[in-house]
This record gives sequence, structure tokens and C-alpha cells, in this order.
Amino acid sequence: MHTNVKLDREIRCAVLTVSDTRTIETDKGGQTVKALLETSNTVVQSEHYRIVKDDKTEIQAQLREWLATDIDVIITTGGTGIAPRDVTIESVSPLLTKEIEGFGELFRYLSYTEDVGTRALLSRAVGGTISNKLIFCLPGSTGAVKLGMNKLILPELNHLVHEMNK
Repeated sequence: MHTNVKLDREIRCAVLTVSDTRTIETDKGGQTVKALLETSNTVVQSEHYRIVKDDKTEIQAQLREWLATDIDVIITTGGTGIAPRDVTIESVSPLLTKEIEGFGELFRYLSYTEDVGTRALLSRAVGGTISNKLIFCLPGSTGAVKLGMNKLILPELNHLVHEMNK
């Protein structure tokens, strides 16, 4: 029987938008992640929300900076497609300690059945761990962000952080 785990503290989150064109004002994906996290047992401090270019060096530099802090979870949005400039997955994958394969599988399944149909095969959403931290890479559209956050990440976030800190 699955029991809901309730942590005795807030979950510390960071939000990274990967985009060559977004600004704080136009970053609907990252702002949606932040807004949804605020409805949960989480905190996103201002220094833990950033926008970086679609550049492997920039992405990894920001991730490494956050990984050296007490962050529990990093959620990225954007740069997960198949265009040549989409390098989020290529930036994150080499850093993973463990991949949570079920996250990407379920994300694509839900995308297929609830949202975009066969275009879901283009999604390279990834979840995993880097040392003792969680990371989830979501596409940049608000629909994809809402789906991933509401259906997968938020319902399991307390349990996942609890597992990472056993």
C-alpha cells in the first residue's frame, strides 16, 4: 500500500529555462513551473530561477552551481526537442547518476493520450538524479509543463525527495 510521505520541511527547488529567445517577461514555461511549485510544499528563491541560452556549457555551468547548494530538485523547461539547437538533454544526461526512465515514458504516454497525439514521439522529457538531487527536464510549452508538473512531478515530489534523503 502506498502511503503519502509528508516531509517536515519545504522542498528547495530551482527552475531553469533553456531558451535563446525568452526573457523573464516572456518565459511562460518557467513561470508556470514556479507558479505550480508555489502551490506545493516547495520554495523557489529568486536566485534559483534562471534563463540560459541553448548552450551546453551554459546549461551545465548553471546546473553545477545549483548542485553545489542545498537544492533538492531542479526542473528545466525548454531545449528538449529535436532541433539542432535543442541541447538540454545532451547537457543533462552526462551528469545523471540515475535516470528515472518511467518519468519520460509516462510523460510521453500522457502527452499522446491527453494532449498532442503522435507528436509525443518528439518529446525527450527526462527525469533522474544527480548525486542526491532530483532533476526533471520538461519541454518549454505551458501545456507540457502543466502536464508534467500536475500529473507526474507534484504528486510524487514529497515521496521522491524523501527517497533521496534516506
